[in-house]
Amino acid sequence: MNNTATRTQTGSISIGPFQTESGKTIADVTMAYERSGPAGAPVVIVCHALTGNHLAIGTEANPGWWRGLIGSDKPIDTDHYQVLTFNVLGGCDGSTGPASTNPETGSAYACGFPPITIRDMVHAQHRALKKLGITEAEAVIGGSLGGMQVLEWGLLYPEFMEKLIVLAATPVFSDYGIAFNHIASTAIRQDPNWQSGNYHAVNGLMVARMVGMVTYRSPALFKARFNRKQTDDTFDVSSYLDYQGKKLTSRFDPNSYLALLEAMNHHNIGNGRGGWKQAAKQLRQPTLVLSFDKDLIYEPAVIQTFSKELPCSFYHHIQTDFGHDGFLTEFDKWGALISSFLKSHTVAIN
Repeated sequence: MNNTATRTQTGSISIGPFQTESGKTIADVTMAYERSGPAGAPVVIVCHALTGNHLAIGTEANPGWWRGLIGSDKPIDTDHYQVLTFNVLGGCDGSTGPASTNPETGSAYACGFPPITIRDMVHAQHRALKKLGITEAEAVIGGSLGGMQVLEWGLLYPEFMEKLIVLAATPVFSDYGIAFNHIASTAIRQDPNWQSGNYHAVNGLMVARMVGMVTYRSPALFKARFNRKQTDDTFDVSSYLDYQGKKLTSRFDPNSYLALLEAMNHHNIGNGRGGWKQAAKQLRQPTLVLSFDKDLIYEPAVIQTFSKELPCSFYHHIQTDFGHDGFLTEFDKWGALISSFLKSHTVAIN
């Protein structure tokens, strides 16, 4: 193996002023990215989920969130593909977002950051790729919020990629998902330290994360892992949620969390396209669609129905107790599907 060819690099690139769908302009946008694989190899664009970032591979010391899926001799093989992941616009890991400095005020945008959409995220990534000299891709892949981006990639830039891979995502965000996002955003905004978004609302973000963790996994998994066990009169499941909540507060900005929740809430590929079914018919690329058993927010039945509306889709349902988080784990169950789809010579229907 050529270690130089598969070396993983991180960086950032300025894409200049950026006008959002809301009509607001962000003066100077920077996009952080991770890049791995041989120069000149077919490109795979990876889109991250809500609390993910551009570090999909990461390092041995700090593994990325998809390190089990991407790398040398893995389903997305960096010996054969050049893989790029961006921290989304509105994120807080190097890309411009609410925690970034507003050049007009000299302080953080905070809650004054313009509303952003999934389409804004994709437009920003597309512009960054052009700056990097990349004008086409073999595939775009992502799960959850990342899957939403994949769908918009296919609709906004249909000539850019050959294939789409959508994991645990629906064409329209569900009312159930919006409900849980409302609880999470309320927890942040009602934190006594919130101060209209001008202070780090640690406790509110911690509760918001707890809410998310309950929806990401299944009752069966919680029962198997915790089974009402206690340590020093505290339920282990409670300690687990406390740990996950505190862990997120050490690396995530509450305003960014709110901005991304709102982007998810307004996700609907049918907006301005005659409804989601009409939009689905415009996705002419071969599309691999995966749903995960016991996913509470992105229901498998809805994903399967959506896949049937696509002109060229390949649908698989993955049996798992991990629920929505299935797309972040158990790669042995579904990684081969990704690998074979990338290697296939299926072409889009004209």
